[in-house]
Amino acid sequence: MTVRPVFDANATAGGKDLGKLPEWDLTDLYSAPDAPEIKRDLDWLEQACASFAADYEGKLATLDAAGFLNCVLRNEKIDTTAGRLMSYAGLRYYQLTTDAERAKFLSDLQEKVVNYSTPLVFFTLELNRLDDGHLDTLFAGNDDLARYKPVFDRIRAMKPYQLSDELEKFLHDLGVVGDAWERLFDETIASLEFEIDGDALNIESTLNLLTEQDRSKREAASRELARVFSENIKIFARVHNTQAKEKEILDRWRGMPTAQTGRHLSNHVEPEVVEALRNAVVAAYPRLSHRYYELKRKWLGLDVMQVWDRNAPLPMEETRTVGWDDARDTVMNAYAGFDPRMAEIAQPFFDKGWIDAGVKPGKAPGAFAHPTVTDVHPYVMLNYLGKPRDVMTLAHELGHGVHQVLAAGQGEMLSSTPLTLAETASVFGEMLTFRRMLDNAKTDQERKILLAGKVEDMINTVVRQIAFYDFECKLHEARRGGELTPDDINALWMSVQAESLGEGFEFMEGYETFWAYIPHFVHSPFYVYAYAFGDGLVNALYAVYEENPEGFQEKYFDMLKAGGSKHHKELLEPFGLDASDPAFWDKGLSMIEGFIDELEAMEG
Repeated sequence: MTVRPVFDANATAGGKDLGKLPEWDLTDLYSAPDAPEIKRDLDWLEQACASFAADYEGKLATLDAAGFLNCVLRNEKIDTTAGRLMSYAGLRYYQLTTDAERAKFLSDLQEKVVNYSTPLVFFTLELNRLDDGHLDTLFAGNDDLARYKPVFDRIRAMKPYQLSDELEKFLHDLGVVGDAWERLFDETIASLEFEIDGDALNIESTLNLLTEQDRSKREAASRELARVFSENIKIFARVHNTQAKEKEILDRWRGMPTAQTGRHLSNHVEPEVVEALRNAVVAAYPRLSHRYYELKRKWLGLDVMQVWDRNAPLPMEETRTVGWDDARDTVMNAYAGFDPRMAEIAQPFFDKGWIDAGVKPGKAPGAFAHPTVTDVHPYVMLNYLGKPRDVMTLAHELGHGVHQVLAAGQGEMLSSTPLTLAETASVFGEMLTFRRMLDNAKTDQERKILLAGKVEDMINTVVRQIAFYDFECKLHEARRGGELTPDDINALWMSVQAESLGEGFEFMEGYETFWAYIPHFVHSPFYVYAYAFGDGLVNALYAVYEENPEGFQEKYFDMLKAGGSKHHKELLEPFGLDASDPAFWDKGLSMIEGFIDELEAMEG
């Protein structure tokens, strides 16, 4: 068995030369892990947290508007300093999760930040004890303070679920223990080794084989994933059991009515809106995924589809490797075609070391855009392998980056967008890139391949994520009845798979373990519906753009600049959209149906 060399960015692309792939330059945060500025900021943070508590604990109710504003600004500066420290340690760790020194650096820093910030726990608790009328008077008296009202609204939404000051401080301190389970998951995933044709691959490169033209390679990768997941299933089951039990205890003590309540509150979205989305998607399974996969089964010439055929390229599709420069140009041209300002904001990501693109041993799998703090800039992580889908991932994460740059003007406390809206710019960036590629298609076959690829991405974003959400709902409900064996969790996973994919599929032995590698289940329970929310919202937005492009760009930029300063109702109002209207979701789903209609018509 040959083990691939460390840090050879193109090695895990199967030896394909993708061009010079960018790597992060983290010096905009700190120059090195032993930089004196890290100690300076930690010392400042310790002192700032202590003096904040000394100045304000027990006194929030006595502050006038100017005093309250000063208190908020001091809290915001503490957030910024802690955020810079944790961003640097976290990003450095994600570059090489198997490195013990980086893991220790992150863990030690996290402990210090948690310990220093424990005295601040009083702030939200005391804030929630203030009378509504008193706060309204303060806001009325000071416009700069009133700007922060959306933050207070979100904090005060937690008011019914608040515990005693002493218990809240205890839970704050205990947070680092829960985080250790997340790290166990990350490190286990990053260290898994899959043997394919004598090569030792990491999980990212193995999952990538599921989109290979050669069916035997897809099958080999699927069976190897199943083998390795099965060997490690006890660890993954232990992590899920512990995380779900910890959540159940916290929810029970807080009096939260459901396991999902906390996520809905942090997303600033009403449970009935999420329920309407979920029901609309599940009702559309036969019109979307079932119908599309029946088409795909015919294209592949199969009597029945196997799980390794789900993301297979079409038979007429040439295996195409997209070099990094081509990927960058495709996305940047699409962004510039929508509005030159969008490309201008995206340009520094490529020029200044804000993207880490290559697949490397020990690097965290997947892709993300991390906003860091509002006085620095976001960083984008990819695992770029030159697949056409990787171009869409670049468009997606760069969309997040543009959104985060635009929202930074709101400041640390107001820039952060609830997850449901955080996917807007990323999915819109994908849509712009797709539409540009579709417009440039030279033949019907090329158009068909692009349409099919987009439909698959949308099914993965909408249908698959809602199936994931249903799996999580079942998992957390079942855990309330006691410890779950790996077989119990496997059964819950399979219960949502056939329903969402349709009757055209057969499921190989071992597929029941494929829940094990999904990071969202561990890191952020119930995150997944945000993808479907974002896709539905963008489809509806894009329909508005097509119907009435005049002035759309300005409204779109205003929406992104708002960050977390407005509720989804306010943000969508200028576009004539309302996510709380059940018919809203059908508008988004009908775009996917329209693409499938076009594909079916091509068969005619």
